[in-house]
Amino acid sequence: MNAVEIEQAISELAEQPFDAAEFPFAFLQAFGNKATTLKRLRSGESNKSDLGGVLQTNHIHIKIAEPGGTAQAFEALKASPATKRFKARFVLATDGQELYAEDVSADDAPLICAYADFPNHFGAFLALAGISTVKQVRESTFDIRATSRLNRLYVELLKDNPDWGSAERRPDMNHFMARLIFCFFAEDTDIFNGKQLFTATVEQMSARDGADTHEIISAIFTAMNTPTQHEGAPDDRYRKAAGLRPWADAFPYVNGGLFSGSTDVPRFSRIARSYLLNIGTLDWTRVNPDIFGSMIQAVADDEERGALGMHYTSVPNILKVLNPLFLDDLREKLDEAGDNARKLLNLRNRMARIRVFDPACGSGNFLVIAYKEMRGIEAVINQRRGDQGRKSDIPLTNFRGIELRHFPAEIARLALIIAEYQADVIYRGQKEALAAFLPLDQENWIRQGNALRIDWLSVCPSTGTGVKHRADDLFETPLDQAQIDFENEGGETYICGNPPYLGRKYQSDEQKAELRAVFNGRSRDTLSLDYVSGWFMKAADFISSATSAAAFVATNSLCQGIQVSSFWPAIFAGGSSISFAYPSFKWANLAKQNAGVTVSIIGLTQQAGGTRRLFVVADDDVVGVRETTYINAYLVAAENVLVAPRSKAFDDRTQMQFGNHPYYANALMLQPAEAHRLLTQAPKVEAFLRPLYGSKELIAGSPRACIWITADSLEEANEIPEIARKVKAVRAARVEKSSDAQALKLVDVPYRFRDQYEARHALLVVPIVSSETRPYLPVDLVGARAVVHNKAFALYDAPLWNMALIASRLHWVWIGTVCVRMRTDFSYSNTLGWNTFPVPTLTEKNKTDLTRCAEDILLAREAHFPATIADLYDPETMPADLRAAHERNDETLERIYIGRRFRNDTERLEKLFELYTKMVANDAAKPKTKTRKVRADG
Repeated sequence: MNAVEIEQAISELAEQPFDAAEFPFAFLQAFGNKATTLKRLRSGESNKSDLGGVLQTNHIHIKIAEPGGTAQAFEALKASPATKRFKARFVLATDGQELYAEDVSADDAPLICAYADFPNHFGAFLALAGISTVKQVRESTFDIRATSRLNRLYVELLKDNPDWGSAERRPDMNHFMARLIFCFFAEDTDIFNGKQLFTATVEQMSARDGADTHEIISAIFTAMNTPTQHEGAPDDRYRKAAGLRPWADAFPYVNGGLFSGSTDVPRFSRIARSYLLNIGTLDWTRVNPDIFGSMIQAVADDEERGALGMHYTSVPNILKVLNPLFLDDLREKLDEAGDNARKLLNLRNRMARIRVFDPACGSGNFLVIAYKEMRGIEAVINQRRGDQGRKSDIPLTNFRGIELRHFPAEIARLALIIAEYQADVIYRGQKEALAAFLPLDQENWIRQGNALRIDWLSVCPSTGTGVKHRADDLFETPLDQAQIDFENEGGETYICGNPPYLGRKYQSDEQKAELRAVFNGRSRDTLSLDYVSGWFMKAADFISSATSAAAFVATNSLCQGIQVSSFWPAIFAGGSSISFAYPSFKWANLAKQNAGVTVSIIGLTQQAGGTRRLFVVADDDVVGVRETTYINAYLVAAENVLVAPRSKAFDDRTQMQFGNHPYYANALMLQPAEAHRLLTQAPKVEAFLRPLYGSKELIAGSPRACIWITADSLEEANEIPEIARKVKAVRAARVEKSSDAQALKLVDVPYRFRDQYEARHALLVVPIVSSETRPYLPVDLVGARAVVHNKAFALYDAPLWNMALIASRLHWVWIGTVCVRMRTDFSYSNTLGWNTFPVPTLTEKNKTDLTRCAEDILLAREAHFPATIADLYDPETMPADLRAAHERNDETLERIYIGRRFRNDTERLEKLFELYTKMVANDAAKPKTKTRKVRADG
């Protein structure tokens, strides 16, 4: 269940008569517990309570109290030995009138509320459904409740008005929902003259069956688009001309284009009307535009509605972008100014000219947070200067965006309007905020369109005045550019956001064409680039011609593997460099199990020199920052160098290559059980069976089997009917793929894989994909008869000191930086990881010492037979003797590099990049000779 579904279930539970016996199970069911789980709790099989309540291990301990005894029951739950023994995270006591609850694993204050009010706090319990949350969501669940109800209304209205769901009318529906949100907010914040004026009017004036609800709402919308002044003086001529009914005339003139144009409203059923009135009972003063905008945009998106309630991006994550981009600098200047009135004034004037531009703004999260943070800084300035209550100098139109979809663009504007009002209430007072709020300015500063096809300077000109044109409708996008009266001479522009990622496999042909157009020949391979790269390229072009800087959330793969050499030269060629960065971390949202993508945050600047900052993130918090002179394309504190794939290594280490590609020879590969059956049926098959390793098989210590036939043994093999049938099956499979030229070439050799590489003495196997949680890259020595297929790399008859290199922490750090990752797991590459790995010249003694280290690692593993690589390299349970063997290997190798152990991975990387730069230079100076071509890894 997602957060919105849980909210709905909890709300329905609270509305029902309190049933003491049933409440614990209904509560758990609302958080997604299955019927079988609840059955076991009811029977007592899994109920661990020692207080006659319900205790679900690792989750919650619930007790129903006698009337008036909730507080005592709550204390008993906290003191219960069972609560601690069975690791209940939550305790909850209620008598149906009051409800007490607490997350005993946190330092937060207990929740104490009326029973009927507990749905307003359901976010505190989302962990029961496996949904990880941040504090801000736990403390303010209003936005999820509002989203849930708006979604139900939206779906119901589309059911009754299917034409409003068509592509042609969907913008009208979205605009209608934006108008409703404004009305709910305005009636609870006294923007309308009267508490719940909108909801009460609809309830009183419309029929209960909903038949005329659309007419009542349409009349209200007409009133809010009808002026109450003429030439600056109060005048009712327009209202009279509109023929407003007295109950509609009570609504103020809103302007701003929000209610201009058509006042057409979808028809309401009785159910839809009840949903509308229910939404109006919520306390909209609690709306948080930081959260609400990103959630509500899913209401109008068919593809996203299934994930409704999961679209929250935490404020701490957004501030990871905004703080180092420009907010930290503003705060530093504020500290430097102290109480100096002139310096404070200069800072306030500077802030009035700063523009924040999000060219993938969605529902405006980044813009809203930036606005609120800047208003907070401005408030401190005003307080120090004695200007409390002063009208803000920061225009809302300085917070500009581009958004592809219609509804999020509308919500972004509305979220900013709400954020401005809330900031005015905080820093100026309710009376001043209300006086300044209406009518809304008729300006348009969020552009709907494709950011990769729009000239960003047309939306956010670098200097001077925008085109002087008043938009007809705040919620209609201009065709050519932001049409705003705005002075910004000498101002700064900060570009930020979280653009769509989309790896190359997920891009449409149109999106690939967009990347080609954006890079315009400046990348050698745009087909390998993630879609987000287009935003970086356009940002680099923008800041090259303006007083500007940029920072985006990006896929971490943009700084790994082949994308580095395809992408970053184009960025650096224009004079941009990396000003700050957060290497890989989880960009979490409000999804089950805290599902999120692994990202990096990268800041771009045109300023030469200065300090660069590398941040370290753990559990959504910044736990460290390193100041450095350089940050390279791999987000390492080192001079910029691009690691390019190499066909061979720098030195005499053994070449690593892909295993043998079967190429539709699936019939020759057998699971262990099938191989056993085959041997039982035909013992002669044993001569042709070999262990078969790929990445999974090596890590799990469970090889498959394969039938391995050479040209010399073909005649003998064909005499075995069981083998002959499988060879025939391979031929048929390749014939079926005759459109594949390679398959067609192999039709006449159906007895074999495409490749037939094998070892004479020993074979080292390296998985292609491996979990980053393992402290070392898996590599193992297997028997010479083993076969490696194309899901792993092989080193044939390699001296054992090669294994010592691969199994080192130095190599783990190197491939974790320069190779591509699958999320945060390693995706190994022979040409990019092994052949480029910088190793100092090794003496024979060095090689002997490293060989002994590799032997010790193998012996330590053998001592724990039959433990697998997966077992042995679990970071929580890695055997001490194996860890010690790796430590000796690391010390031996690192002393070869610098005469001592490296202090940390940062020092390791810096030395590796330094050595790599020297090796590339030395290699370029050597005379070129022809080398044997080794199969690269694609």
